[in-house]
Amino acid sequence: MREVWFPGLGIDKFKIDPVAFSIGNISVAWYSLIIATGMILAVLYVWFRFKENGLSVDDLLDFVLFVIPSGIVGARLYYVIFSFEHYKHNLLEIFAIWKGGLGIYGGIIAGAIAALLVARHKKINLLKVFDMLAPAVMMAQAIGRWGNFMNVEAFGGPTTLPWRMCGRRITENFIYKGLIDVKDVGLLESGEIGAHPTFLYESLWNIIGFIAIYFLFVKFKKLHKINGQIFYSYLIWYGLGRFWIEGLRSDSLYLVKDVIRVSQLVALLSFIAGVGLMIYGLVRYKKTGAGAAYAVQVTETATDAQTTDKAKEGDKKNGTNNQRKRSGSKGKRKNKK
Repeated sequence: MREVWFPGLGIDKFKIDPVAFSIGNISVAWYSLIIATGMILAVLYVWFRFKENGLSVDDLLDFVLFVIPSGIVGARLYYVIFSFEHYKHNLLEIFAIWKGGLGIYGGIIAGAIAALLVARHKKINLLKVFDMLAPAVMMAQAIGRWGNFMNVEAFGGPTTLPWRMCGRRITENFIYKGLIDVKDVGLLESGEIGAHPTFLYESLWNIIGFIAIYFLFVKFKKLHKINGQIFYSYLIWYGLGRFWIEGLRSDSLYLVKDVIRVSQLVALLSFIAGVGLMIYGLVRYKKTGAGAAYAVQVTETATDAQTTDKAKEGDKKNGTNNQRKRSGSKGKRKNKK
């Protein structure tokens, strides 16, 4: 059991059990349950978007079967690689994913590679797929961060802000990492100083981003000019938010100890890539009309219409020919008589 409280918000101490429920010797952690819930809701969102874009349930299942497992493995590998000191003496701990420890960027990279391979195999426009997947990822992230809360992890450094989060686990973390002077330990224990609830910051950031992107580009499709625009918006929005939120974290993974935080660097590169791709795509669209959103659907619709018209013309010709044949055969019968 882990104790937390939010004194600035008037929320008194309460206990959190990381285990949601147990069946015999099997325990199901809140972390795993919340992550699974986020994934299920994300899949439902993608299912509706696939239906809107004329893709089948079979297409969705192919993506689900490859993208989600790849994302989980990638997220775990990302975390383990950059915190290997913790695991090198007990390699079996690498598989204890229910205890926490997923690097979202590893999940995004691995999931994107899997989506790329599936899209190429099924000959589906990759950027259109990414446009459908990106908001779903934001949804899953927004929900999944509450798994960090249930583990009392992914919190930030010391703060006196009204929404500061306090708890024994936080106090021990600050003391162990030297984030607070010994003389100020009493302020931590009394709740005058707490931690930034960075899990909450990121959850809210993703919720806002999901709502904004959905209404700007999904609900009002006229603003969705090019394939990839939603995906690029995700890279920009999430990269920007993760960059400043990661700077507040007290448990960041470092590329160079106390110098370069891995996720901050990746977030910055994501933001730059998103801006660059967005500008390039929109400029190209404005000049040539290339890369227009839903262009594939329009082409397919036009082709179907042409095929239908040709079929109708063929039917008319066949009908005329058949009538001629019938009248010809009637004439022959009369002559025979």
